[in-house]
Amino acid sequence: MAELRVYLKVESLRRQFAAYMGSPLRGRGYIPLEGTHSLIIEIAPALAIHRVIDLALKSVPDVEPGILYVERQYGILELHSLDMAELDAAGQAILDGIGAKATDQLRPQVLYTDIVESVTDQHAVILNRNRDASMILPDESLLLVEMQPALFAAVAANEAERVAPGLTLVDCQMIGASGRIFLSGSTEDAERARDHILKTLEAVEGREK
Repeated sequence: MAELRVYLKVESLRRQFAAYMGSPLRGRGYIPLEGTHSLIIEIAPALAIHRVIDLALKSVPDVEPGILYVERQYGILELHSLDMAELDAAGQAILDGIGAKATDQLRPQVLYTDIVESVTDQHAVILNRNRDASMILPDESLLLVEMQPALFAAVAANEAERVAPGLTLVDCQMIGASGRIFLSGSTEDAERARDHILKTLEAVEGREK
């Protein structure tokens, strides 16, 4: 039987996060636009993700797959649509097909969070060489959050932009052993985003790892 690790709905993709999802790094399939809704699923064993996408697309052909990724241990699928009802229907077809409930997913665990105030120009240069989104500028504050499972970085980045749109999404690492987000801007915005991210992740229902 397939193990459901993540069943994550991200409502109304914000501008920066949607652009990041459409970048060459993440835009492996159909590209989501600002305002679309997203459903992200992680499952084990990895190859079972092909059964998952088959269940979704045969039940709701109009949803668009943005990411289909098979890593070493887990398979990852991102679906999006302007109609949340379509995503719900596709998600239910997946759950029924694998005999699972949404709450069978793992609850996210925050591993680390920090706000580095007024980064130096050397620090900014190093960060920008490794970024996958926008640039951080010297003297801005840097919000860092690390969590498991990694895919919860997606909702963290999107929710941060929802409450603090003045922040810059510098990077969002949502596939791997852990998820990491890097956001830059004012300290006040970083604190607001951090508090909202922690509250959002704490509210997720699921099983303990």
